[in-house]
Amino acid sequence: MSEQAGVTHEAWSPDGPIPPTKVSEVAVLDAIKTVYDPEIPVDIYELGLIYAVEIEDDGAVKIDMTLTTPSCPSAQELPGMVEEAVKGVPNVTSAKVEIVWDPPWDQSRMSEDAKLALNVY
Repeated sequence: MSEQAGVTHEAWSPDGPIPPTKVSEVAVLDAIKTVYDPEIPVDIYELGLIYAVEIEDDGAVKIDMTLTTPSCPSAQELPGMVEEAVKGVPNVTSAKVEIVWDPPWDQSRMSEDAKLALNVY
């Protein structure tokens, strides 16, 4: 069976189709994965900096994230970059990032892909 060019398919979840008025968690995570720490060639999701993503029924998204260290030079810009990326997701009405320090980040939070990219074992 061939697919027609330009045809879009509705998103699915374990509970069935996602209505077009809801925010897709996959789309939010994909947006977060477009944000890179300027000093590290790996996205912040794969680095393990995202601790929680909450999507409300009204389209508001709250993200808890951390930084590699409290003195991270990107501390001022990364949260804003995440908020802007998530605001671009269809049906997101607002995005708020909160920096949390507990639990502290360490290299064990990195994905296997991130460890491979950074040569960390």
